[in-house]
Amino acid sequence: MSRIAGTIRLMRMARLLLAQDSVLPPNFHTRAPLSLRAARRLFTLGVTRYDNNERGEALSERIAKLGPSYIKLGQFLATRPDIIGGNLAADLRLLQDKMAPFDSALAAKLLQDEVLNANDIISELGEPIAAASIAQVHRAKDARNPQRNLAVKFLRPNIEDKLRAELDVFFGVAKLIEWLMPSARRLRPTDSLYILQRTISLETDLRLEAAALSEMYENTKNDPFFTVPQVIWEATSKQVLTMEWVDGTAASKVDELAEAGHDMPALANRLIQSFLTHALRDGFFHADLHQGNLMISKDGTLVGIDFGIVGRLSFDSRRFLAEILHGFITRDYHKVARVHFEAGYVPKHNSVDEFSQALRSIGEPIRDQNADNISMANLLSHLFDVTEQFEMETQPQLLLLQKTMVTIEGVARSFDPKLNIWDAAQPIVSDWLKKALGPEGKLREARASFQGAGRVLKGLPNTLDALHLAAMKLSEPEPQRPDWVARIIGALALAAGLSAIFLIWQN
Repeated sequence: MSRIAGTIRLMRMARLLLAQDSVLPPNFHTRAPLSLRAARRLFTLGVTRYDNNERGEALSERIAKLGPSYIKLGQFLATRPDIIGGNLAADLRLLQDKMAPFDSALAAKLLQDEVLNANDIISELGEPIAAASIAQVHRAKDARNPQRNLAVKFLRPNIEDKLRAELDVFFGVAKLIEWLMPSARRLRPTDSLYILQRTISLETDLRLEAAALSEMYENTKNDPFFTVPQVIWEATSKQVLTMEWVDGTAASKVDELAEAGHDMPALANRLIQSFLTHALRDGFFHADLHQGNLMISKDGTLVGIDFGIVGRLSFDSRRFLAEILHGFITRDYHKVARVHFEAGYVPKHNSVDEFSQALRSIGEPIRDQNADNISMANLLSHLFDVTEQFEMETQPQLLLLQKTMVTIEGVARSFDPKLNIWDAAQPIVSDWLKKALGPEGKLREARASFQGAGRVLKGLPNTLDALHLAAMKLSEPEPQRPDWVARIIGALALAAGLSAIFLIWQN
């Protein structure tokens, strides 16, 4: 697709979104200049304006028809209520990958081309059971163990080239917005698109998805109520991912789960706590765990599938998340403000006390509400809204986290509408803070320092031998040099080595 054609499609999407009032600033129709209102009316002439009851589904269907990259863009915009508004973000969260499957014969050929000795590993490749915008999944048999079923995922033909061409258009528009609207630079649209680009690159190389799936399996193999399928590496390539088949009920089938006797409030708590455990303990989480990517086994174990999008958090980001949640749980708003400043998210010339006051304006109104009316995801969204007046830039590494929390909270509340988010989160958050920042964490840091010093000490004899040889070589060209010169050089080298060890030990 040419850049011109891509730009035209993007303009069609822009017209579609702009025609819905939720994409506009508050009071646009009463406060915006007449010329701007007239331009908006002219630009959206002929575009259907949907009412609140049908808007979500109608927008999803229209965007899906534009192509896979627009589905991804719509899903990504759903994570940015700070850009498009909360109402439209909620509508776009309904966007689903409703794509027709490609020919099974192409999938069978791809399997033979990509997997060495495919027939010795996979047999009875069936028809596609799920088709999304980037890939589709088939059920198959394990040729080495006919009693075991497999799930085989195939990329759509030429999907990578199509997505790359569309992303080029998106980047061009984002840079134009930053140039024309300096105030939009705080929202970092270009940086946000880089995150979208990275997530798409993961989805279009199934080896990377397999690696993410394998890492999550290792992280969670001892967790009591969360698991993921194992990767069949010998039948996995850039365009093919093979994994064990997992039986279970889709999380979207809430009535079936209840009829099967599952403890629905327990499932809701289990989901919140599993996500926070992965994010805080491992710094690695499934970043697209909607109802279609979550299954429930007969014994109530949560089964995560489709690891095309994953998120990572550094230790500082994990501390930031944990202390913010803990601060709101305990009403310690000054602590939450201080964490923002320590992390460098708010410029130092602002006032910690004033920022604490702004945070209190978010936290206190929810204190007397019923637990089922309090949304952790909405709280984080409001937090990001308030930070504009304190010049806090959008943190791209936290966008996936925010989006995932919105998604997971929605799934959990479908299990239990009365879910107390804070009660579910409190033990996980408190335990992590205790381990990471308390005496146990200090001991871990000390042990790491000791191990580092131990490695230096272990290598010290070789280092001293090398220094001694160097000193001897320095003395060789001048035989007349007294022996005490070499001894002084050796002594200085030894002193330097011991000083380095001391500094490492101290730090």
